[in-house]
Amino acid sequence: MTALRPSVRDHHPARPSTTSEQPTPPAPESHPGPPASDRPAPGRRDADAMAVASFVCGLVGLLVMNLVLGPVAIVLAGLALLRGTTRPGRARLGLVLGIADLAVLAFLVSADHTWSWSIG
Repeated sequence: MTALRPSVRDHHPARPSTTSEQPTPPAPESHPGPPASDRPAPGRRDADAMAVASFVCGLVGLLVMNLVLGPVAIVLAGLALLRGTTRPGRARLGLVLGIADLAVLAFLVSADHTWSWSIG
């Protein structure tokens, strides 16, 4: 009885394979959009989203809920700038608007002597 062990001669790396194995083509990308090299890294996208959210919170905070939205805008802007956003101008504007929210709140509190305010 002979051993079922393959011989070294059959699997020599310098010798081309006698079987007709074709390499499989790469699978198409499952997601549309630009190539992976053109897309920002996930952390960078989060920083960009924080910059935009900071701007929106600061802008809306000038009209309503400035006690809450002002500090949120300041924190989001700071995080976006620390994480290296591609929109530093928007983050800085969100920071300024967040500070303005708190300044408007301080002015209205000193004028009305109350934490709530209304127009009219």
